[in-house]
Amino acid sequence: MAGLLEIHDKDGHPEHKLKLERSEVPFICGGCKELGFGLRYQCPNMNCNYILHDECGFGLQYRRPPTQKFFKKCDFQFHQQNPLLGTRICNICALDIQGFLYQCSHGDIDLHPHCANLSLTITLPDSNEVIELRENTKSRCLKCQRKERASGKVQGLSYVSSDGKLCYHVACLKEACLDNWKRGYFQLDVLANEENKILALQNLAPNQVVRPSEGQSSNAMKGIKLLITFLKLVVSAILGEPFTLVSTLFQISQN
Repeated sequence: MAGLLEIHDKDGHPEHKLKLERSEVPFICGGCKELGFGLRYQCPNMNCNYILHDECGFGLQYRRPPTQKFFKKCDFQFHQQNPLLGTRICNICALDIQGFLYQCSHGDIDLHPHCANLSLTITLPDSNEVIELRENTKSRCLKCQRKERASGKVQGLSYVSSDGKLCYHVACLKEACLDNWKRGYFQLDVLANEENKILALQNLAPNQVVRPSEGQSSNAMKGIKLLITFLKLVVSAILGEPFTLVSTLFQISQN
């Protein structure tokens, strides 16, 4: 998605234009109210902390998603707040929408701007294997151990490996990343400690073995490597690829 170098949120932040920047420091988007990393639009005033996801800035300027990857029959329009009554649920992550959103003109489909830009497929390095964003999966989520993640009538999507053995609900992934941030695990100085990396990884996959150790079979080591590679790719997709943070967190996979 090609971002503008500068945007103006005339309603939410009329005082200054926002400039496109890249940062490894996490933030809460002032538009959608969700966690963000990497590319963002930020007020240049040192005394102001108004920040937007780059996807939210794109929607603010162009009023439509850059490409309609999901729900292709919908005509999506961008809104800074829900134009309809009641709580709205994102049809990709199945979590509440608190701010900026894309809404189908029929009023039955709603998307977080960041969710609307998630990759449909992710290719594993040095492999023909792919991770796909799917619905109605039969696999159990690495975090919650359930096959489905739904809110009311809205069933969220999941990232699933091509063999179906590894699965992560988008909602659970977003919540796990937010939890890791609150625990301080997304700070580079904290991740310099090997034990903190293990804690962060274990929080992402609490029922899996994430620590390589002596005496493990070659199959067990291979399984751990595949798990950590899967987690690295889906976390990168959710966080917007903050390279330094992700590469540091998952560096243990090479030990």
